[in-house]
Amino acid sequence: MRILVSNDDGIGAPGLAVLEHIAGTLSDDVWVVAPETEQSGASHSISLADPLRLREHSAQRYSVQGSPADCVLMAVKKIMPDVPDLLLSGVNRGQNIADDVTYSGTIAAAMEGTALGIKSMALSQGYGVESGRELRWEVARDHGPGIVERLMSLDLGPGVFLNINFPDCKTDDVVGIAVTRQGKRDQNMLIVDERVDARGRNYYWLGFAREMSKPAEGTDLKAVYSRQISVTPLHMNLTQIEAMEALRAALD
Repeated sequence: MRILVSNDDGIGAPGLAVLEHIAGTLSDDVWVVAPETEQSGASHSISLADPLRLREHSAQRYSVQGSPADCVLMAVKKIMPDVPDLLLSGVNRGQNIADDVTYSGTIAAAMEGTALGIKSMALSQGYGVESGRELRWEVARDHGPGIVERLMSLDLGPGVFLNINFPDCKTDDVVGIAVTRQGKRDQNMLIVDERVDARGRNYYWLGFAREMSKPAEGTDLKAVYSRQISVTPLHMNLTQIEAMEALRAALD
């Protein structure tokens, strides 16, 4: 089995090393194609107005000066000898749950793999719930191989990929695995941090507030807050079927 590994935190990210370990427990044919620099928040963008620069670091390990989706495209269309059997994206520095999935480059790499007909999974390690700024990579490292192995043979139909989130707790404190739906935070987590540079000019950082919400049962949010590993099937088709009849009635 040939596995493609990518991410959005960049070729030097510690989470990528964790994912390489996970992939290595499942196959001896692992290819890494990741962004040259951090691409968090890049979403499903591709570089149409700029050239892509490719760098080979070692055998079957490359970086691309571009987005996570660029990396997957380059891997499949240019770098790899054949289409991979499985794409793993991550392990992301921080959870990708609820509204996060629309911004996430980690999710986008899995989306691009799915668009190319490759079975794909996005993996993320949560933090900020119990451990503050510390990331407990060992949770993903210890639990990831078994979960991916159990899920990689599933046929969930065209356009479906998996979003896996590991909770912020000790490895032995994980209480199980929950199949979840995408949740919705009950507050606006995006913040604009205004600062002043050395010349007295204002500049701004976009970021997310690390606050606990009160999520509904059955959601990815609730699972991760409850020390469960969340597995959410996401779909490439964003059509809201239930709204179509109302639209037809309004437009007839």
